[in-house]
Amino acid sequence: MTPDILQHQGQFLQFLANGGKAKNTIKNYKTDLDCFNEYLRQRQHNLMLADLSSPEINDYHAYLQQRYQSDNSRRRRVQTLRVFFDYLMRQNAYPTNPIRAIPTSPKFLDIPRPTSFEDIKTLWQFLLQNGKIEHEWAHLLALRNQLIFLLIFGAGMKVAEISMLPQDHILRDGTLRVLVSPPRRDPYTIPLPEIFASILDEYLAYLNKRKADLKATFKELLFSANAYQIIAGGLTPRGIEILFEDFRKKLAIGLTPKSLRQACVYKWLQQGVAENTIKEWLGLAPSYCLTLYKRNPVGEYHEEVITEMYKAAQSAHPLN
Repeated sequence: MTPDILQHQGQFLQFLANGGKAKNTIKNYKTDLDCFNEYLRQRQHNLMLADLSSPEINDYHAYLQQRYQSDNSRRRRVQTLRVFFDYLMRQNAYPTNPIRAIPTSPKFLDIPRPTSFEDIKTLWQFLLQNGKIEHEWAHLLALRNQLIFLLIFGAGMKVAEISMLPQDHILRDGTLRVLVSPPRRDPYTIPLPEIFASILDEYLAYLNKRKADLKATFKELLFSANAYQIIAGGLTPRGIEILFEDFRKKLAIGLTPKSLRQACVYKWLQQGVAENTIKEWLGLAPSYCLTLYKRNPVGEYHEEVITEMYKAAQSAHPLN
């Protein structure tokens, strides 16, 4: 017989899924609940809800203090358990929420650490150089990677947003823009650099030819692949992270998708884009503060320098 704590947790996770929570969010909730279950097992608890005592739950705080050095890690696991017990109370499965008595670890702000412009130029030049390779397959991969770069540094998108981005979310009705469709808010668009259109045209020409050969019909802009062939439409967030890990090793730079996205924010601020507009493009609440982004420790991203960097790509894309 399955212990009822696990049953309730399974129902709770299904409740979150039915409410539209993202798969990664649900996965994180499950990881946090598993941590609580492991704590109970170490105390030789039978995982029956009726046998839980308040002192036992309160001791979970001390367990987290010993297991995790990060305040944010401890805070997240307490918060997950608090939400879970709120759910149990609404289901009349538990009389109170004992987690309310556990002190919450302070939340530390994630200080932006944008990549240096030198590293940005190094990666861009590397991607352009790869785009000159005459071998059709290598050329297609290089074009795909150029689009990924521009979606992050040009439009400030997260890897999760890029991962399964449909081709038809690149809009050309007047201004070149990308459509972002969050699961729990209205869709919005972000402008793209002009060079994106040239690279996209050439990329789609090669991609459609390859898809026709494979009889593939996926609608995603990107694709996952092995060394020789397309595997499927879309490229997982982890796949994009691995791609950047490879860039870092080859080029000896400290650039990540996150630091490149943060560099995009600095670029917009220095170009005079209104803060409310930047928040909208990043999918942030109007109350979010960009003060930390105004302290630029890594140099400047002047618009004319960015324009020159993109111009270096013009001659490489004859379909423009």
